[in-house]
Amino acid sequence: MQAKLLYIVIDGLGDLPIPELGNKTPLEAAETPNLDRLAEQGKLGLMYTVGEGIAPESDVAVISILGYEPAKFYTGRGPLEAVGAGLHMSDGDLALRCNFATVEANDRILDRRVGRNLTTPEAAELSKTINSEIRLETVPSMFEFRNTIGHRGVLVIKRIDGPLSGNVTNTDPAYTHMGGFGVAEPDAEAVLKECKPMNETYEAKVSAELVNEFTEKTRFLLENHPVNLRRQSFGKLKANAILSRDAGNKLPKLFDINKNYNINFACLVEMPVEKGIATLAGMATIEVPPPSGNLSIDSPLKAAKLLENLQNYDGFYVHIKGPDEPAHDGDFISKKKAIEIIDRDFFSKLLPALDQQEAVICVTADHATPCKLKSHSDDPVPLLIAGRSVKRDKLKKFCEKECGKGSLGIIRKGSSLMPLLVSMLRQGG
Repeated sequence: MQAKLLYIVIDGLGDLPIPELGNKTPLEAAETPNLDRLAEQGKLGLMYTVGEGIAPESDVAVISILGYEPAKFYTGRGPLEAVGAGLHMSDGDLALRCNFATVEANDRILDRRVGRNLTTPEAAELSKTINSEIRLETVPSMFEFRNTIGHRGVLVIKRIDGPLSGNVTNTDPAYTHMGGFGVAEPDAEAVLKECKPMNETYEAKVSAELVNEFTEKTRFLLENHPVNLRRQSFGKLKANAILSRDAGNKLPKLFDINKNYNINFACLVEMPVEKGIATLAGMATIEVPPPSGNLSIDSPLKAAKLLENLQNYDGFYVHIKGPDEPAHDGDFISKKKAIEIIDRDFFSKLLPALDQQEAVICVTADHATPCKLKSHSDDPVPLLIAGRSVKRDKLKKFCEKECGKGSLGIIRKGSSLMPLLVSMLRQGG
């Protein structure tokens, strides 16, 4: 049997010391006996998933840590979300990641995520109305808006008589552009922004106008939609606006990851953006149900699905959302609990069933999401590599502090990790 590569990414795992946790991070404070045993058997380190000074969004971070140089391959989050959501997109179409949000009449944003309690069926009902009742008239064009999970969605606009441009700014103030990448803007004013062209081309000007037209028309349509009136009657926030960000007008041309590394890869992922990246990379998809909102249900199911398919593929990219959401809410207790649940209900089911001498197991994160910032940061993330005769650091705890002592040191570019893992797989550590 060929040795297996298990590449497990825990979304937003990294953090900073928190006074209420005794100046420990949520990962350091968490009870993680399974990850700690794995850490003791392997090597530890820290990693900048894109590069120093960049607080990346998940999309560019995942592209990087799967071995693709972002400056060469990244074309915006919108196209990745479109592929992951099953929308058709051609080069020259405009795709944007979207959030349903709650916005006041003066454009002030009350909540970027509608209190995190907009259900997927509610969002689907709102999306159906948007697609059936709104027409864009800035220039002859068509669009499709699709909700994905909870408050999340994706928009694809197709111009009838020519291409559109991804060189437009976000209406979502929480993210901005840096060096062509989408990055967090933690100190941004919570006000709905106007979409503006980032260059003087006609395509960028028209693209920005179309986004603004969509934003304005959906606000008017959603304000008194039956879904929102029903939510209001129950004391919930209205999903009365759509924020957009990370526009792109072409699909990234990712090399086939299977051929490049001679490893047959499959992914187990929850969110459309990770599914889009994995699809474009050539990975097979092991289907798992949409997130239930209960990690104790989702984690063992994901472990079982991986083990069921262990003989079918040689490489597995597993993305676990868990800790990121409470970190965005500043809820360090819930982030700590999410980490403990993943350890107890995912790793405790997975690790005993593996022959660790016939596998390389990597556990890391796509970015840090410090609870005190409530957004992504440019801090390096913890990194663990074990199995397959990997020489041991003999450190006792998987956490940021211990990873800083590990023999892997600090990996400065996340795109260098995948070649390292493949080398360990081939050479036995």
